[in-house]
Amino acid sequence: MKPVRVSVKAVIIQDDKLLVTKNTDPWGIFYLLPGGGQMPGESLHEALKRECREEIGVEVEIGDLVFIRDYIARNHEFAEIEPDIHQIELMFLCTLPEDQVPHNGVQPDTSQISVEWLSLRDLETHRIYPKAIKRYLVLPIQTRAIYLGDVN
Repeated sequence: MKPVRVSVKAVIIQDDKLLVTKNTDPWGIFYLLPGGGQMPGESLHEALKRECREEIGVEVEIGDLVFIRDYIARNHEFAEIEPDIHQIELMFLCTLPEDQVPHNGVQPDTSQISVEWLSLRDLETHRIYPKAIKRYLVLPIQTRAIYLGDVN
């Protein structure tokens, strides 16, 4: 079993739209919150700022922790591909400075093809991970952290 990985994600909502990275895999298009793994010696906020620069090309302003997720791969749809992955994801409500426009950053994930704004009303029509956050992304976003559990 690999060690547990800590990951940070940005929940960025503007004009009733969620900022996501658009990605592709053998099953088609899917969407993720911007963010990624924490490096040794890096604070959670430092990791999230770095990941957002790499993936969406902007310097985010970090707010409250809003979601916490365990992802134990063997319990989910990709179990045969990555059975020994266990990741803790911490999702923070973030904002963009007014003068910055999100775009593919300097080091996007290998599956990332673009950055998009998805309407909160249409999230159910998209393959977005983690799926469980769809029901909580209703305005106004509550600012007490919600533990989502081991979900996909």
